[in-house]
Amino acid sequence: MNMMKCLFLLCLCLFPIVVFSSSFTSQNPIELPSASPKPKPVLDTNGNELNPNSSYRIISTAWGALGGDVYLGRSPRSSAPCPDGVFRYNSDVGTIGTPVRFIPLSGGILEDQLMNIQFRIATVKLCVSYTIWKAGNLNPYYRAVLLETGGSIGQVDSSYFKIVKSSTIGYNLLYCHITRPVLCAKVGVINQDGRRRLALFNENPLGVYFKKV
Repeated sequence: MNMMKCLFLLCLCLFPIVVFSSSFTSQNPIELPSASPKPKPVLDTNGNELNPNSSYRIISTAWGALGGDVYLGRSPRSSAPCPDGVFRYNSDVGTIGTPVRFIPLSGGILEDQLMNIQFRIATVKLCVSYTIWKAGNLNPYYRAVLLETGGSIGQVDSSYFKIVKSSTIGYNLLYCHITRPVLCAKVGVINQDGRRRLALFNENPLGVYFKKV
């Protein structure tokens, strides 16, 4: 009898603790600070999140002669069978860039997340791969790595890019090499035969917006 009474009293003492614990964990969870902030979605010029199924023009944050859209063009002295250069027009007047789509490695199109970039245009089968952005080899004349097309999507050897917030206005593009850790370089512009060519150029990154087509 005394044994039963002791067990009853023990259960009675533990009951409030069990109830309190259950209430605390189910209704008042503790939220520990995250190790890194949650990535933000990339926005277009209308303030809407970029959609992997939509097309966008990459436009400069600068105006007039300093502005200009990004477009697909033929590289000087290239032996490629299709246009294979990533350029920017010399002005934002009267010229419209080639639409692109952003293909995230996973999930949505978020800041500082890996993705492929592809010019979204109708083309012949031979030229399909020549719509996908990649980083070329080091060009000894310009002492820079030029952006070109002829890449692949979602592969280990793909040329991956990121979109990050600019320190001024708009966004910057980064090219990233899949290593441990991931190494990235900013995308800027050089002058190639009178045209603006996108290249890896940390000193003067290109500021851009994304305008839905």
